[in-house]
Amino acid sequence: MVTLSLFTHRDTPTDFIEIVNDSGYPVGEYDVVTQDGYILKLFHIPGDRSRPVLLMHGVIDSADTFVLRKNTSLAISLANAGYDVWIGNNRGNKYSRRHQYLDPNTDREFWDYSFHEFGYYDLPAIIDFVLDNTGAKSLSAIGHSQGNSIFLVLGATRPEYNERIRVLVSLSPICFLNNLKNSASQILKLLPAITRFLSIIGQEEIFSEDTVFARVYRYICGNKKSYSLCAHEIFFRIAGSDSEELEADFYPAVVAHYPTGTSKKNAVHLSQVGARRTFAEFDYGFRNLDIYNSTVSPEYELSKVTMKVALLAGLNDEISTIKDVTLLRKKLPNVVEYNVVNHKKFNHIDAVWGRNMHIYLFPSIFDILSKHG
Repeated sequence: MVTLSLFTHRDTPTDFIEIVNDSGYPVGEYDVVTQDGYILKLFHIPGDRSRPVLLMHGVIDSADTFVLRKNTSLAISLANAGYDVWIGNNRGNKYSRRHQYLDPNTDREFWDYSFHEFGYYDLPAIIDFVLDNTGAKSLSAIGHSQGNSIFLVLGATRPEYNERIRVLVSLSPICFLNNLKNSASQILKLLPAITRFLSIIGQEEIFSEDTVFARVYRYICGNKKSYSLCAHEIFFRIAGSDSEELEADFYPAVVAHYPTGTSKKNAVHLSQVGARRTFAEFDYGFRNLDIYNSTVSPEYELSKVTMKVALLAGLNDEISTIKDVTLLRKKLPNVVEYNVVNHKKFNHIDAVWGRNMHIYLFPSIFDILSKHG
């Protein structure tokens, strides 16, 4: 169940493919089918097949996030260094809104997932495909934000996959949400009320590309004139302010590609992690006894995550705070690097969208890959 196509500028490309083609690289596009029938889009920038690197995006994001800066983006920088670069998309975003049997527009069951399924089903399918395609026995991985949570789920619930990860480079890692700051903390507190409202109106998908909300958001925020309103009052209030890295000229490119769709259940699961102050499986309430044989949902056993992990955190990150990353560091058994990025304003979104990441972040990533990958 795999398809491949190589696009050039003469084709009608997806956003990702067009951006990478503009940087001078061809792109492989694959459909990878998960054990539970979701069809995921996987992109490939060919390189040294003995050095595969898998990039996984964060919440309400897509593969686009790793190429928006074009020649100074992480994916293109890795390709320039000769790595075989693979960029995944979790179920439900704009590239992976398909299933073998379910229609996302009519079947509510399509949206019955959270980041647990990203780690338990999506990652194994993607990793197995990459390893089968390259002939390698293991790969290096780079996650951003929730793109790290899913590797923790994978390592804890399917521990055999720990051996297939040479090293996980965790950029602004999300696991514990005990110490969120300012607006990020307030949003987490509001999530239960927001999701209850969505349940009342029967809305299972959030941040869909075709909703009125998305069109209004992009109309208002999709130009440089709205930079003070949208960048400063939305992005910076939630993620941490850094106008030097997310500048007005580049900001409309972010709005054009972010956010993209996910499930209401994923938002609920994140709110549960924050409310319970523990990294645990989805809490089904009275159904827990039938599902887990326990009245509470079980914690993910981080002691089983034996893959090498390098944690890269930021002092100005209001979502992946230093306190929460430090707590994660204590829980994981094989942290090989812990770095606080040498840029005082480094926030939650700089790792993927920052103007100068190729100067003060990427050298650390390449060093980690060289030593541990």
